[in-house]
Amino acid sequence: MAKLLPWVMMPSEWILEGGLKEFRWAAEVGANNIAALVTLAPILHHADRESGIARLTYDEFERITSLSRTKIASGLELLADRQLIEREPEGRSTYQICDFNPSFGWAKFPALRLYRSGQIPFFHDLNLRKRTELDAMKLWYFIAARRDNDVNLAKATYDQIEELTGIVRDRIKAGLSLLAANSLVHVEHIPSRHSEYGIANAYRLPQIDASRHMGNVGRGLTKYDDFFEGI
Repeated sequence: MAKLLPWVMMPSEWILEGGLKEFRWAAEVGANNIAALVTLAPILHHADRESGIARLTYDEFERITSLSRTKIASGLELLADRQLIEREPEGRSTYQICDFNPSFGWAKFPALRLYRSGQIPFFHDLNLRKRTELDAMKLWYFIAARRDNDVNLAKATYDQIEELTGIVRDRIKAGLSLLAANSLVHVEHIPSRHSEYGIANAYRLPQIDASRHMGNVGRGLTKYDDFFEGI
């Protein structure tokens, strides 16, 4: 496998258009939907930056994610059915990320700092039996897609999150808490002109541009003023 980079390019339009709503929690399919979003991450991490093609064996998927081979197969099948990947574009164990274009339509997705000894510990802790795990995975991809590169934050109201991910409002906090407990998302409290309490939430992926955050960049910069507008 190629050397991991701090972040990789993830096609984001499908997420911003509500594609995550297809990953639903229901009997027989909830675990497979988690598996699909789990297997998507290493494909993104190991994809060529020009072609969007990744080369990964089942043994490599298994080591990175701890998923069984059956769940890996189910996850890959779902990704292909939903036209997020194409299987075997260059033969066995190759995967083409659909709609991959290095020039536009992508967001930064964390890579290198997620790994420990070739594994993603968060994935190894998932048991695929909890709806909160699916919610957390969807929120993770959503935050990456919504992230504003200028300020290294993603802003979204709970109403927007519910509309674009399909996660019902009263489950969002639990999903965010699971991500925060595993240091995958930091919740930043920022000034709001519209919130009753004068504070709104924005979300930061700590594995991307880790040195750029509210604590050391400052609240008074013009680029933040534009970001806060409408919150």
